[in-house]
Amino acid sequence: MTGSDASPSFRLAYVPGVTPTKWVRIWNERLPDIPLTLVGVSAAEAFAALRAGDADAGFVRLPVDGADLSAIPLYTETTVVVVPKDHVVAAVDEVSTEDLADEIVLHPLDDVLGWETPPGKPAFERPATTADAIELVAAGIGVLVVPQSLARLHHRKDLTYRTVTDGPASRIALSWPEEKTTDMVEDFIGIVRGRTVNSSRGRQAAPAQPRQERKAAPAKKTGGKGTGKPAARSGGKPNARGAAAPKRGGGKPRRRP
Repeated sequence: MTGSDASPSFRLAYVPGVTPTKWVRIWNERLPDIPLTLVGVSAAEAFAALRAGDADAGFVRLPVDGADLSAIPLYTETTVVVVPKDHVVAAVDEVSTEDLADEIVLHPLDDVLGWETPPGKPAFERPATTADAIELVAAGIGVLVVPQSLARLHHRKDLTYRTVTDGPASRIALSWPEEKTTDMVEDFIGIVRGRTVNSSRGRQAAPAQPRQERKAAPAKKTGGKGTGKPAARSGGKPNARGAAAPKRGGGKPRRRP
């Protein structure tokens, strides 16, 4: 780790659709002396921001585009289609991509679903951003398939959305430069993983020392077992197990008066 080189504040990047409020609150409760600064970035800019040192860690959309960045997958988002409230799709709970075959499906340049072939009919021109595509949906130009968090982010009263059952899904992860795994990054990893404040504040525990082998305790002398010596004969008759039976009256003979 490079905790001694860490900045006095923790900078956390996040892509549109991610709401880091819960994790920020826990950070402020546990580490009140280290301010956390949020850095909003686009999905396309997130990895460059981490590499450039503009953020110590960030919530990104997978896949990570390089082996120099570490990532912890967190959750997979539901994919939805955004439509006007009076659209026929609004009358059902969910649709398939096949149900969108006759629709103009907008495919913005900042799309995060990574379609191999988007469903439906392509628009005459691709919108520059998801926000622009939302405006076109509201104008009745087409429909838009996005992660549910983006549909909520760009919510409008005249639009609604429905689940797409077989579309590609976007996964959210916590990522950071592998060579810059500072103590503060470890602290935030612990928070995201749900570790308690007593779990070394989320930091990796020091490697355990090799455990010394315990010396075997000397065996008790019970009829010669464990001593390496044969058991002494008692002079009695053998019993059913082949062991000598003890004489009656115990060990030593009584003295006559």
